[in-house]
Amino acid sequence: MSRPLRRLAVLAAAAAVALLAAPAVASAHVTANPNSAQQGGYAKVSFRVPTERDNASTTQVEIDFPADHPLASVSTRAVPGWTAKVEKTPLAQPIQTDDGQLTEAVSKIVWTGGKIPPGSFEEFDVSMGPLPTDTDQLVFKALQTYDSGEVVRWIDTTSPGGPEAEHPAPVLKLTPKNAATSAAVTAAAVSTGSDSGSSTGTVLGIIAIVLAAIALAVGLLPRLRSRSRAE
Repeated sequence: MSRPLRRLAVLAAAAAVALLAAPAVASAHVTANPNSAQQGGYAKVSFRVPTERDNASTTQVEIDFPADHPLASVSTRAVPGWTAKVEKTPLAQPIQTDDGQLTEAVSKIVWTGGKIPPGSFEEFDVSMGPLPTDTDQLVFKALQTYDSGEVVRWIDTTSPGGPEAEHPAPVLKLTPKNAATSAAVTAAAVSTGSDSGSSTGTVLGIIAIVLAAIALAVGLLPRLRSRSRAE
């Protein structure tokens, strides 16, 4: 293989490896899955919590609910080894529901008692609704506590079009009830069971495979030419 072709093959392979590694870095956050739901409806949201430390385990997870958009119904699914404590706060403005007037709403849920070891993740399922119709997203700030005493605050928000925050808060995007694309977006999110970061990872993974195929083709091309000339 000539030097230019060899260099091209090496660069393509390196790019493929880098792209395949990128999604793993991007997905190492506390996220809401699926990351999209329909306004006015109910949704089951899984808060996915990975342990990013090599020498410590996650022992407490706190999810704060948005005070500006209180939810009338919130319930948790039992997670083996973990205990969920649901805290409620009185509402300045009561909410009228099918079951009557709601004067308090869930402000946070704290899970304790379990352990997420290094290299592992856990999902904490929450059923919630009805989802508000006057906003396009709900931001759930999260606090992750390690047995080393470290607390990681996943509370940052990302500006539209701006770079991702260092510690982004889990976000649930809300789509209009009658939007034509709403069902497709929600179905795609559920089928992947992942956040927007992993969707990006899927695209990057495909690009990486294509680059790897190009690198392989470039490497084999000189051999095929030599064989053709010999014949």
